[in-house]
Amino acid sequence: MSRNQVILIMTDTQRKDMLSCYNKELNMNTPFLDKIANEGIRYERAYTAQPVCGPARSAIFTGTFPHTNGSFGNSMALSQTTKTIGQRLTKAGVHSAYVGKWHLDGGDYFGEGKCPNGWDKEYWFDMRNYLDLMSEEDRFISRKTKTSFEKEVAPSFTYAHQCSDRAIDFIEKHKDEDYFLVISYDEPHQPFLAPSNYFELFKNRNHNNYGNINVDLKDHPEHIRLWAETVNNNDYSAYELMGCNAYVDKEIGRVVDAIDSFANDACIIYTSDHGSALGAHGLWDKGPAMYEEITNIPFLVKWNKKITPAQVSENPVSHIDIVPTVMDIFDLELPKCLEGKSMLPELINSNIKTNEYVFTEFSRYEVDHDGFGGFQPIRSVTDGRYKLSINLLTTDELYDTKEDPCEMHNLIESESHISIRNKLHDTVLKFMDETRDPFRGYYWERRPWRIDAKPAHWEYTGMTRQRYTEEDEVHQLDYSTGLPITEYVRKK
Repeated sequence: MSRNQVILIMTDTQRKDMLSCYNKELNMNTPFLDKIANEGIRYERAYTAQPVCGPARSAIFTGTFPHTNGSFGNSMALSQTTKTIGQRLTKAGVHSAYVGKWHLDGGDYFGEGKCPNGWDKEYWFDMRNYLDLMSEEDRFISRKTKTSFEKEVAPSFTYAHQCSDRAIDFIEKHKDEDYFLVISYDEPHQPFLAPSNYFELFKNRNHNNYGNINVDLKDHPEHIRLWAETVNNNDYSAYELMGCNAYVDKEIGRVVDAIDSFANDACIIYTSDHGSALGAHGLWDKGPAMYEEITNIPFLVKWNKKITPAQVSENPVSHIDIVPTVMDIFDLELPKCLEGKSMLPELINSNIKTNEYVFTEFSRYEVDHDGFGGFQPIRSVTDGRYKLSINLLTTDELYDTKEDPCEMHNLIESESHISIRNKLHDTVLKFMDETRDPFRGYYWERRPWRIDAKPAHWEYTGMTRQRYTEEDEVHQLDYSTGLPITEYVRKK
């Protein structure tokens, strides 16, 4: 019997070279993720939509950018008009289940524990649900990194193991159905809870041996220098992250084994929400920077009988492309409001390229916290080689990631790069217009190096860009006439 099954596996704060398939020299002990790569496509130029947990997930599960869906900082819920992939698939009759971290309900880090519309309530298991199963004492120790070193942590105590259990149960029980299943691990995000033997592998090992460690930051944007000043205050070392990273691979392996047994023809998509600086550019963790260590995420796709194994692609792709790709796999019409593209043609035929450009943004880290730089508006674009980042409140950056993979030489003022710089800049401005970016305005165009920018003008482009409404929504009306809109983009 022919079945259509798609399984999305994702982790949290797992940078690309934390998988051995991306950097064999580091030997990160990730055999199960490496297996997916060897049996499918490994993307080298895949990017998060925003390098913070909630906003990154908002793009993954809605197909719209954080500035569109309203979740442009942690603890900011999706807007009322935004639909998730679960809602779209369920409406189309595709069984959709979500196991793991959600981070999109506007609650605290753990969420509210309530299953949103569109997902199977039986399998919903947010981090609040995990904590609700514990005593107060166990809750407390589950949030402390030292727990993994002061007592032996049983796998069954960890969030990763309990998520895997539920995912395996779903895969076994629904093997004869069409479905979309998400397994969203919190690991290897701190507090790095895992059995102690996983940490022993990485003690006394220097993970990051690249040329952008301990660098002089005098030519970096001001907000990067301020961020770097806080790095000495970090309270964990890389080996704790690496140990938990190896552990979550083991848990993913349990799910992969179940897929091999009960869903061998399923399309498996694997990614992480964002990366981690780990000392690169003097920084730690993630936040308002577009550097490769933070934004360039692992992205693997395996699909037996559909995808040629052991492929490596340099094509630029984005999390924003996941929703249209999944909908295309289920042969569903793509809503006009989606801001990504289906990668399905590219997955089937490696000669096809989905994107010429992909975009990454930043607005703020979290609405709850005054720290983390506060409001840091950034819009960035890459063509797979050159990357332009408009740091609105500080100074801008242009890097050639082919010749300068460590992004040490800012080319923003380079006369020999004016043409590519301005082309990327025009592309960002067009992107902001087309996606109805609420933060767009003349100030993004009038950068110190853009001498041909138009003069500042209160009306800027003079255009009106109303939100496209779908068939099942209340249709928007034209302000000037009170009648249904015939042109969503028009002169004001």
